[in-house]
Amino acid sequence: MIRALYSAASGMDAQQLNVDNIAHNLANANTSGFKARRAQFHDLLYQSIIAPGAAAGSQTVVPTGLQLGLGTRAVSNEISFSQGSFSGTENPLDLVIEGRGFFQIRRPSGEISYSRAGQFHLDRDGNMVTADGDALEPQITIPAQASGVNIATDGTVSYSLPNQTNAQVAGQIQLANFTNPAGLKSLGRNLYAPTDASGEPSLGNPGGQEGLGTLLSGYVEQSNVSIVEEFVNLIVSQRAYEANSKVAKAADEMYQQVNNLTR
Repeated sequence: MIRALYSAASGMDAQQLNVDNIAHNLANANTSGFKARRAQFHDLLYQSIIAPGAAAGSQTVVPTGLQLGLGTRAVSNEISFSQGSFSGTENPLDLVIEGRGFFQIRRPSGEISYSRAGQFHLDRDGNMVTADGDALEPQITIPAQASGVNIATDGTVSYSLPNQTNAQVAGQIQLANFTNPAGLKSLGRNLYAPTDASGEPSLGNPGGQEGLGTLLSGYVEQSNVSIVEEFVNLIVSQRAYEANSKVAKAADEMYQQVNNLTR
């Protein structure tokens, strides 16, 4: 019965974490470029009361044994980098990556972070920056008098100047890719940092031979959170929590019966 109490408690803790993860996904259902996380669980250690394959006699062995598990625990909440839907904005500085890849963002500390959110703006110097003012890397600068900004699918940024017919090239947007993007560390503000699990980034132009996706100007990538799926997961998690709480209650009632045996 002690095992039942601890196993039920571990199940309740795991489902609480699962609900926390679902709540975070739903809270960011309208966050551009957000990628949902999926909680994963492992069973805990087992107590082998009778080990499988133990000797049952001089010529026979136990076929299955008797092992009692000690509950569950959360081991990860993997990021799903499936493509979100596109929303048109008619702003040429809004970009979507169709396929694999991340924008490179230089933070105020000088470190490079990575993002799928492509909502860019111009600062007072004409540099392309995020909503937080962090610069796109490599730096792209567009003059104040420029008009008709165009960003091609291969990342080439060009613009037109008054009284000039030829377009001027402002720079080239490069994307980063990772062998294991699910191993990236979330920093908040739609930013990720590389880890030993993700590997080092490989850089290249959009649509190049590195397997990188192409850019689409005038659109933003919406969150890939499925509200229906999250609500279904919420119901399942809630029922699992309820079931574990009833196991704990049943074990408590069994203890009560044992304690009343002497009365």
